[in-house]
Amino acid sequence: MMDWKRTAAVAAAAAMVLAACSNGAPSDTGARQDLSMSEPARGLAESADAMIIMPAPPRYPDPDQPRSSGFVDTATDPQSTFGLDVDTGSYTLVRNSILETGYVTPSLVRPEEFINYFDQNYANPDAALGITVDTATTPYSADPTRRVIRIGIQGRAASDEQRPAALTFVIDTSGSMQGPRRLGAAQAALARLVGELSADDTVSIVTYGTTARVVLGPTPVADTDRILDTISSLTTEGSTNAAEGLALGYEQARAGFKNGGINRVVLASDGMANVGTVDPAVLAAGIKADAESGIQLVTVGFGMGGYNDPFMEQLADRGDGFYAYVDTPDEAERLFVEDLPATLETIAKDAKIQVTFDPDQVRRYRLIGYENRALADDEFHDDSIDAGEIGAGHSATALYEVELTGAATESGDSPLGDVALRWLDPISHEPAEITATINGLGDGQGSEFDDAVPEFVRDVLVAMYAESLRNGTPVPEDLLAAAESLAFLIGDDASSEFAELVAATHQRPIPLPEPIID
Repeated sequence: MMDWKRTAAVAAAAAMVLAACSNGAPSDTGARQDLSMSEPARGLAESADAMIIMPAPPRYPDPDQPRSSGFVDTATDPQSTFGLDVDTGSYTLVRNSILETGYVTPSLVRPEEFINYFDQNYANPDAALGITVDTATTPYSADPTRRVIRIGIQGRAASDEQRPAALTFVIDTSGSMQGPRRLGAAQAALARLVGELSADDTVSIVTYGTTARVVLGPTPVADTDRILDTISSLTTEGSTNAAEGLALGYEQARAGFKNGGINRVVLASDGMANVGTVDPAVLAAGIKADAESGIQLVTVGFGMGGYNDPFMEQLADRGDGFYAYVDTPDEAERLFVEDLPATLETIAKDAKIQVTFDPDQVRRYRLIGYENRALADDEFHDDSIDAGEIGAGHSATALYEVELTGAATESGDSPLGDVALRWLDPISHEPAEITATINGLGDGQGSEFDDAVPEFVRDVLVAMYAESLRNGTPVPEDLLAAAESLAFLIGDDASSEFAELVAATHQRPIPLPEPIID
């Protein structure tokens, strides 16, 4: 199924494009240019049991191998329910780990965050959220009854009328943040964000090491020089009291709260809390009430080596915000200049999806990713259940692999199921719900994988790649050629970087040690 229909000339052109990208402007570190292992990495590789030469990959992955989620029999459980997730931190964190060290930690790979990193080009909806559903054959299997269903959720773009923003930067200045890739990168990124704000917006700054302190109270962005001078003057010291830093940050956010405005706490850290409360679940419980009152949390990770991904992800989830990781200056530009200023505005709270498959059409199904967002089916209409928040212009994508019944493949006339999307208005807290049909194969949904829209193809390739990394299985041989061709066809930097990433892991085995977190 991965016999890519694009010509060899296209693949060759894609390879030249990637080569040009690799040989162009220098990255922030020479390790991106040289993919050979560093000395520490090589030493670990030689001593770890998992460091083996991977065998030649099979054309199709073993259908019985463990993946993100196992298949569910539709006759037993026809409904799949989960909270939406717009986080992207897993992808950039894993990307950085691979390109810098040659290592990847399987537990850090969340397929939904890999997929959600990429622009999907869904239509801008009239309502707060809209649904797109499309289906094609799957490269996961040669079985003709198998299909991939893509469910895309798109948030309405931000309106021209800007709401006033009150941002509180909570910056980790502990000793572990020392260096240009940690505090230095955070300072540069936050300074770029300030440049995108309006003069009437306000910024507060809290720092924390062994203790927390307010270094700048709510200050209008019109006083840009004062804000930037404060950011640039920060230095590292002491232990990491994240609990005190967050508590003081939320105190400042409450003091500078703008009614009817955008109120956000932006945490910049490596997540290495080691003083005071260090359990993210306990910390998250403390910020939940503030999230309900309209103060959302954005967590942005910096640094490698001792980086605590679960800490940063769980805080963002409980704080009704989202989580991202910055690994390069280009990524900082994308997040803090291109994306974050618009997506700071929450347009949907506690957004969740419920997919109901028709047992007469779908024999079994599996959701790719979203394990930590799973909900009980009866929680879909329970508006007290915490789910995902969607910002203006944000999108979220879910992939299902399904096995159809004989009736579905023969006639193709009946719908395969339907999708329901429910959320709360962030201001009125009134629920809204919309639905969409998963059309049968006779309704324009039976396309071959190679003929699907490029974004659909890329989503499936990215999911396959994520699952290979997560399960410690070889990257499929055909995936590299497909990713290179697709990078040429789509023509954006993110697709080219993905092909480069696949090439890096395809050229050598990827060791799989778990990190040691102090």
